[in-house]
Amino acid sequence: MPKIFLSHNSADKPLVEPIAIRLAEIFGRESVFYDKWSIQPGDGIIQRMNDGLEAPDFFFFFVSRKSLDSKMVEIEWQNALFRATKGVTKIIPVRIDDAPFPAILSQNLYVDMYGSGLEVALHQIVSVCQGANTFTPHHEDFQNLTWSLVKISDHEFEAIVSASHLLEVNLDFLILTKLSQEQLSVSLSGSGIHRGGYNPNLDFSGEEWNGFAIAPMGGGIKPGFPLRLRLKLVPSHDLGTIVLLHKTKENFYEPLRPTV
Repeated sequence: MPKIFLSHNSADKPLVEPIAIRLAEIFGRESVFYDKWSIQPGDGIIQRMNDGLEAPDFFFFFVSRKSLDSKMVEIEWQNALFRATKGVTKIIPVRIDDAPFPAILSQNLYVDMYGSGLEVALHQIVSVCQGANTFTPHHEDFQNLTWSLVKISDHEFEAIVSASHLLEVNLDFLILTKLSQEQLSVSLSGSGIHRGGYNPNLDFSGEEWNGFAIAPMGGGIKPGFPLRLRLKLVPSHDLGTIVLLHKTKENFYEPLRPTV
């Protein structure tokens, strides 16, 4: 079992004690140095602190304005820092308020309890002690292209496809609508060569749609330089609902999200 030391100011115990209890449930109380149970009546405080600091595997420094003002906590984390230089101890700061880190610890990746909450912080602390990676995906749904619809007149619209980060050279789109090719036409705004086609009676999300395929030839979409598609209605018809899909794989089209 890993040896864990929790360095903190007593004023921060309401935040630290839930962490201590959960770590003790997982790794055993004897593996977690938390002063409330590691130092008992009759114990020499300095001796017990020295025993706890002798060779912890993980030293969690709960950084707050109060802990940074505490001379005892300063002694603890500086002692741990010395052992870290020897490869004995790993120091993990835990941010619990908006206090700035000591400059010498600013290079350390830290657990942000202040910004992410108790449960997320606890998961990361346990993962560190178990030797697991603390990475949690946050950008699995990244989409470089988004789109917006702009009304030009009662019978004319522009679908504007924008890139947020990267150049996109795969320019193969499908516009889904309830209108037919007799009621709607789709082309590039301005000049430019493109491929196109009409695909009626397509199934999408359990509904039947008509699809207008359009693929500009050459070029690309990059941040600040969107692609503009012109949609022209036959008079007396409403545009209705429009869905714009981007071909990302063979025989697979992904719906584009609206531009925020």
